[in-house]
Amino acid sequence: MLVEAKAAFWFLPFVLPICWHAAYTDLREMRISNRSVLLLAGVFLLIGPVVLPLADYGQGLVQMAAILAIGFALNAAGAVGAGDAKFAAAAAGFIAPGDLRFLLALLAAMLLAGVATHRLVRSTGLRDLAPGWTSWERKRKFPMGLSLGGTLALYLILGALLGQ
Repeated sequence: MLVEAKAAFWFLPFVLPICWHAAYTDLREMRISNRSVLLLAGVFLLIGPVVLPLADYGQGLVQMAAILAIGFALNAAGAVGAGDAKFAAAAAGFIAPGDLRFLLALLAAMLLAGVATHRLVRSTGLRDLAPGWTSWERKRKFPMGLSLGGTLALYLILGALLGQ
């Protein structure tokens, strides 16, 4: 992994609760709040310049803007939710450019695991552990915050352990 281990380690205590919150609220309400997105972006904006080389920090800002533009286009086409697009954009700054292939594979695995787990729980009595969650009723929709938050969290955990 090309992410700097030191940077991933410093981001983790701030990013993990935001990822958990985004996943939880998306499961419960089928929405990722702007507050979560702004907090995630704020962590990068405030801590990034302290723990990343200036070039990597600048690249992260460019990545955030690019993913935001792509996300808005996908949202306009009806392919992703607005909260998902904004969360992905805020998360993009944390990803080392050389880790893109690894990140996409990790996201694919997290999507498969998330969809399978969500569908399994939804179709069994386990859903009674969380009554009233909107995601149980949306048959054709999936709370992407579960996989997006999980992907960023796992990426940073692995980065702290295996990064440069």
